[in-house]
Amino acid sequence: MPAKINHDGVLPCVLPVSELLAESTGLAGVALGNLRGQSGSDVVVDGRLCGLWAQTSCAPVGWTPDAPWDPISRIFKTADGWIRLHTNAAQHKTAAANILGDVSSEMAVGQIISRYKSAELEDLFVKNGGAAAQMIRWNDWQQHPQGVALSQAPLIEWSQKNATASDRLRHANYNTNRPLSGLKVLDLTRVLAGPVATRMLAGYGAQVLRIDPVDWNDLGILQDTTLGKRCAALNLKLHDGRQIFNALLSEADVLVHGYRPGALAGLGYDQQALDKINPSLIEVTLSAYGWQGPWAARRGFDSLVQLSSGIADICQKADGTPGVLPVQALDHATGYIMAACVFQALAQAKKGRVMSARTSLARAALMLCNQLGESQINTLAEPAKDADYVPEMEQSDWGTLQRLRPPVVISGASMHWTVKSGNLRSHRPQWHSTP
Repeated sequence: MPAKINHDGVLPCVLPVSELLAESTGLAGVALGNLRGQSGSDVVVDGRLCGLWAQTSCAPVGWTPDAPWDPISRIFKTADGWIRLHTNAAQHKTAAANILGDVSSEMAVGQIISRYKSAELEDLFVKNGGAAAQMIRWNDWQQHPQGVALSQAPLIEWSQKNATASDRLRHANYNTNRPLSGLKVLDLTRVLAGPVATRMLAGYGAQVLRIDPVDWNDLGILQDTTLGKRCAALNLKLHDGRQIFNALLSEADVLVHGYRPGALAGLGYDQQALDKINPSLIEVTLSAYGWQGPWAARRGFDSLVQLSSGIADICQKADGTPGVLPVQALDHATGYIMAACVFQALAQAKKGRVMSARTSLARAALMLCNQLGESQINTLAEPAKDADYVPEMEQSDWGTLQRLRPPVVISGASMHWTVKSGNLRSHRPQWHSTP
């Protein structure tokens, strides 16, 4: 039975973005409810709050967050079309500088890019460690080898390990106010989709330990993505870092990561290595462009997938420029889908099975585009109001903020966070006796 969804206004878009956000949130809620022996009638989703959470989960009080986007993380006109750059991460900005030369301003970059053909420039970025995507028309994407591969793949790909679930998960009691209390989740995700998933797990009591590289940073979104988590750093290329990571893995119940296919194996952690360290580990993984096809190993982000997958074409503006979704909906929807996978895997673990799942942003994009024209809601969502926030103020590492009320309510289970949002690398890489 599906969740009860209150669609009170939607985000403006020709695609059913608000429905995607609410239904993916409901999917996760129902999966947790099922784990607790409840039905969909015990799960209520506030569709308007889902849209607000997809913009930002909080309102700073007396301070201003860093800008979430680098100035040249945007769409540019090429000699024959359009391309989007993603330069929020330092290494991707460096790659852009190596390719383009002058990246000092939007104007300078625009002038350089206008001399390139879209496919030529995209190929340069891919080959040189950058992040970019040319705009592909929706009809063309459906015939593209990667689009075809995605159309033949399920939204969620499940696999079962040749192992038995741990005693703790087989005998876990999820029928409490904090149903995931005691669950240990090792989080190797960054930016949005994975952090949305692990934020939900933390909201229901899981102990989430986020591990980042020593030089990584997320511009302007940590107040949203670190909520409920302890954040540490390890260098997996060094012996000491690997030893600590191995110890963390051996005690974890769930591993959530967003490494591109083959990237984690490149660090020495292929499936055989992971199974040797912890054979009963549940793994939920994410990629940008899917797990099969010629682009399976391509790096990407929500904004880039929108250009590649036909969304920018479908949402094209009246002047012919590419359109974008009103929020990073692929990230948020995929995050809730990943959380649902964890809940379903925990239900299987009670039966002794060790299940793992994987999904992708591009597969979520395909699901959204296939629903073109299905939105039946015409009212616009209102901005956040005082009543949309929980009454308690949160003291984050940057200052006071107000957090939105949870977008989903499950009867008998409380979604709240006991660890404040904070800076990366602010905790030690270790499990705690209590979450």
